[in-house]
Amino acid sequence: MAGDRLHLEIDGPVAVLTNDNPDRHNAFDDDMDQALFEALEELRRRGPEVRAVVWRGEGKSFSSGRDVASIGNHTVDLPHTELMRRGHRGIQQLWELDAPVIVACKGWVMGGSFQRALLCDLRVAAEGTRFRLPELTHGVIPDTGGVAVLHHMCGPGVVSDLVLTGRVMDADEALRHGVVSRVVAPDDLDGVCLDMAHQIAKAPLLTVRLARDVIRHLTVPDVKSSMADEAVYQTMINRSDDFAEFRAAHAEDREPRYQGS
Repeated sequence: MAGDRLHLEIDGPVAVLTNDNPDRHNAFDDDMDQALFEALEELRRRGPEVRAVVWRGEGKSFSSGRDVASIGNHTVDLPHTELMRRGHRGIQQLWELDAPVIVACKGWVMGGSFQRALLCDLRVAAEGTRFRLPELTHGVIPDTGGVAVLHHMCGPGVVSDLVLTGRVMDADEALRHGVVSRVVAPDDLDGVCLDMAHQIAKAPLLTVRLARDVIRHLTVPDVKSSMADEAVYQTMINRSDDFAEFRAAHAEDREPRYQGS
């Protein structure tokens, strides 16, 4: 069950959300997505009871993104457009929480999981962390709003490089661009993030809430607009001949022959 692969623990004013699928570098499928959205809904219901959240991963990585085996193969019986709307509604709950979310980045932080981390308030990276947006190599586009956040942070040149080539960004480069606010030793990662969470939890709730509103108002409208475009374009791709060719080539272990349609 997905609940066995994603845990929410609440200890006083601080909650810890843990990706627990370490054998697959915490890759997400539909069931894990649903467990995440339910955990965020629980946090939203608790309101000011929870003052800060740490989102972390068991094993070597925070998350390698979407489980490749599940790309284009959904266990939820919904039209693709509604799947996109469901995913966007689920993850946008991050913006409705009273609690800031701190992401403990380590190992691989890839694809949709990288983008979800970008929608959170703070990111701390362990030394050796690698960030990547490999969606184009799987025949799709990034579709979780993170590209809009990266555009604010890095500008169009870096974003185009990451998206179009799928190259890796290491922790030091991520720090230079402001993608993460700190880089720490791997053994210190969880402790540093928990210390930050407890420090935030001690601050006045109204002050934290309004400070976050100021920051979010600078970016969230652009992110929502980008997500709306992503939903339309990803649905077009899902129905395209090129995506059908990508899946056929992958199944037949051959190079795809794209026709641009």
